[in-house]
Parts: sequence; structure tokens; C-alpha cells
Amino acid sequence: MTAPAPSTDPRRELGAALRRWAAGGTGTVGVVRVLDRHGFGTVESGQLLAGTADGETAGLLYLGALDDSAVPLAGAAAGLPQTRTAHVAESAALQAGLACAGGATLLGHPLPAALADPLGAALEDARPAALVSTIDGEAALVLTGPDLEEVHGTLEDGTPGLDDEATAAARELLRRGATVTDRRTVGDTEILLDLWVPVPSVLVVGSGAIGEALLAQAALIGWAGRTVTGLDEARAAVSAFTEADVVVLLDHAPRFDAVLIDGIRRGRGFLGALGSRRTQAARRERLLRAGVTEEELAAIHGPVGLDLGARTPAETAVSIVAEVIAARSGRAARALGTSEGKIGG
Repeated sequence: MTAPAPSTDPRRELGAALRRWAAGGTGTVGVVRVLDRHGFGTVESGQLLAGTADGETAGLLYLGALDDSAVPLAGAAAGLPQTRTAHVAESAALQAGLACAGGATLLGHPLPAALADPLGAALEDARPAALVSTIDGEAALVLTGPDLEEVHGTLEDGTPGLDDEATAAARELLRRGATVTDRRTVGDTEILLDLWVPVPSVLVVGSGAIGEALLAQAALIGWAGRTVTGLDEARAAVSAFTEADVVVLLDHAPRFDAVLIDGIRRGRGFLGALGSRRTQAARRERLLRAGVTEEELAAIHGPVGLDLGARTPAETAVSIVAEVIAARSGRAARALGTSEGKIGG
């Protein structure tokens, strides 16, 4: 069984536009990013709007609720960096599909074609990418590649080592496997970092009602997914894993331990295994005998899922997806009412 294909990721369309503008001779494009915000409820990180001085735009900020401020800023930012404050009333926010009213400080800054092209290519091809700038938008750095190993541009202006520190920060965030917007001070320089991680793809190894429910739940939130039942097919899929990928092992047969070992050696993605505590203990002993270390075993989430009291396959699927989201975001899964941290990504 294969889950229904998710809707087109809007970041791919944004990436295509960036590449088109860069190839068409546009010297710089303007990009608009969220420097700070309050309200709006839970909103996705990595919001980005881009535009040209001629008035073309691509991308979206907060479902278009900030367009009155963001769209003109995108065109103006192709010329020079600037900030703008935007406020959205309750009625307008709800009409756009947001949870509540809010406000944001937007940073608009130029992005040279030499940076817009690799960023656009990564977004269009659904590969990890990061855009890092100084807080004033005067300098920008683009990182692309599975491990953000491809570096374009520079933040350094008399500050040696700033690029290396900013790149290390982006790679640290990448290991969480989730799209994020992060504002931090590196050395003596404040930076704004947007990291985009491709939409997760869930690989279910084994068959059954829980696997079917898991694919349905993944599709509901826009994740891709498929089921495999053969060992060779499962190992081939895990060998190509990225940080965004998820494997959930349903089959308890010892031969499928190889899938988990491959995942550990690959060092990317989320490794989950279903089964009772007795099944988990037996699997653990087999993996230790196979040479897996105690430290490496910590990479396996098993029994996979949060303790929600799930009883049905559908409820179990919710608990599994919830643990994946928490792990990708680096969050401890607990009730929002008991948390003092920021709500949302």
C-alpha cells in the first residue's frame, strides 16, 4: 500500500522562481523573512517570501496575512536591507487561516543571484538548505547539500571565523531533522538562520493495520510514505536515507534487525521499532551480539510512539507521528499547559 501523494510543497515552487530569476539576469532578488513575531498561534518555521524589483513574488508569509507589508518589502529589499513591522487583526488573521491575531518584525534584504540560484535549486529539488544573514541583512550565506557541506557567500566582514561558526550552528540544527528559524548571537554578531529540511518520508517495514493507519496519518500532515515487506527492498531504502526520513519497523523477524543496523550506520533519519517490551529486549540482545554498541542502540526509538494510552491502530499511528515530530523539533513531549517554552516551532 502507498499513501496518497502529498500536495506540492510550496517551497519547491519558490525554489523554481529563485532559479528562474537568477538565470534570467536578475542581479539580486529581495527576500523577506520573519525576524520576530508574537501571536498567530502555531505557525511553521522557515517562512520566506521572495520578489524582484519588477514586482514579481513567490513564496508565502503566514498564509498571506502579511501581504500588505511583505509584498512591497520584497521588491524594495532587492535594492537594500530594511525592516518593517506588520500587525494583523483577529478578523484578518482568522480569514487567512491563522489561529489568532499577531504581529511580526520582517527583515527584507537582497540576495545576489549567485546565492539565489543554489538556494532555489535546493528548495526545488527538496534538499536541505539554510539561509543565514547578519541581523541587519547586510551579508548572507547559503548552505546546501545533504550535510549543508556546500557553502555559498560569506558573512565575514572583518570577523574571521564567523562563517565557520554559523555553518556549525546550521549543521547542529540539521541533526534535529526539522525546518527551523533561529535567531542567535555567534561571537559578537547576531544572525538570523532559516533552515529548511525536506518533508519527511515514512518507510513502513512490514504489513498490518498499524502500518496502514500510519501511512494515512502521515499523508494527513503532508508526509510521503510507503510500505515494503522485503528485506532487500527495506535495506536499499534505508541506505539512501536523509535526515528527513523515517523508518518504522513492524516486522519482528530477526532478519529485519539488519534494517536497524543499516539505519544506525547511516546515521540519518528517525529509526523506530514496534513491539512489546519482551520483543524489544530480545531484539536488543541480538543487536548487541551483532556488534551494535549501547550508545548506538540509543538511536532506536522502541517501542516507538509516545505514551498516549493508544489502543487502536489509528491511535497508535498518532502516537508514532507525535514522537517523530517531537524528536525532529528537539522537544520533550509534554502537555503545552505544563510547558513554559515557545508554543509551536
